[in-house]
Amino acid sequence: MYQRPLFQLIKTRMVEPRRFIQVVAGPRQVGKTTLVTQVMKQVPFPAHYATADGLVTGGSVWIKEQWDFARIRQEQNSSVSFLLILDEIQKVENWSETIKREWDADSLNGIPVKVLLSGSSRLLLQQGLSESLTGRFEMIYAGHWSFSEMHSAFDINLNQYIWFGGYPGSAGIMDDEVRWKQYISDSIIETSISKDILMLTRVEKPALLRRLFEFGCSYSGQVFSYTKMLGQLVASGNTTTLSHYLELLSQAGLLAGIEKFSLNETRQRSSSPKFQIFNTALISAQRYESYTELLNQPAQWGRLVESAVGAHLVNHALTDRIEVNYWRDRNDEVDFVIQKNGKVIGLEVSSGEGHKRKGMDAFQKRFQPHRILLIGKTGMPLNEFLKINPGDLF
Repeated sequence: MYQRPLFQLIKTRMVEPRRFIQVVAGPRQVGKTTLVTQVMKQVPFPAHYATADGLVTGGSVWIKEQWDFARIRQEQNSSVSFLLILDEIQKVENWSETIKREWDADSLNGIPVKVLLSGSSRLLLQQGLSESLTGRFEMIYAGHWSFSEMHSAFDINLNQYIWFGGYPGSAGIMDDEVRWKQYISDSIIETSISKDILMLTRVEKPALLRRLFEFGCSYSGQVFSYTKMLGQLVASGNTTTLSHYLELLSQAGLLAGIEKFSLNETRQRSSSPKFQIFNTALISAQRYESYTELLNQPAQWGRLVESAVGAHLVNHALTDRIEVNYWRDRNDEVDFVIQKNGKVIGLEVSSGEGHKRKGMDAFQKRFQPHRILLIGKTGMPLNEFLKINPGDLF
């Protein structure tokens, strides 16, 4: 069975002396459960796995029951360590308070139960961790699969990755595109919105949130002011509501709003966002064209290529502490600007033979970045860029 590079990080942390609760967060259908069960099978001590998916009531009691079971098994096995894995933990009401109580009790009594939590709602996980578990946890982000991972595990080529994206569960049905689109729509898009956002977060206008997601997918790579969004969506409401909904979609690993690069932080935060999807499959599944049809539409394919580069960047932003922006000044623009440790890099994506460098030249003159890269046929090959860690460019 294929093991993601992330597997080794999680395993290493679990075999270390008991220090912190490990929390694996990430979108649906990226293999979090597979990851943690692979770790469970390879750690050199007993383990117990339980999931809160489908749990209706009694969440706090459920956590204590699982924890007590782990304690009993640890004592029966006389093991120096025991691993307790609780999956989809964000679905348990007040989960963080119960976890804190049990963890602190074990710390006080010297009971060597190690804890690995996982969940699909990064927002709710972070809220619970910051409220009750400060200083007791480490967060591990399990993002969408990269081109390297999909190629290694399923031998997917570059164009397939651009269209079908990075969902491992869908790799086996790519030949039946109607079935593939239905799977992405039902098992990922609808489930993520209904279960990871609407059921767990207060959303006053769920229809507006859904329309915003569909609109953002259609215009991934384009900049819209929130006022213009309201007009396009023909929606009553305010820009604050749209901004909040876009943040919820981002926390679910669906759709982000990238801010404009500026040396003025206040101006940057008040900028119009650039839509950026986290996985290009979310775009393709909603298009009426097929894979082969879009390959023969250079302009449309070029937009999908840019979204694939952006998805690569925003996923790494969560694991490698890089900041992702865009830049535009009148008619000059650069597709992406990434920052790390005070250094700035401009990235321009080209899917054709020729490319205008006017925006890159203007950006270079104004900001003197660490470097500027053109990604495409006349610059760094796209397949090479999608295989590197953007943080390594600095």
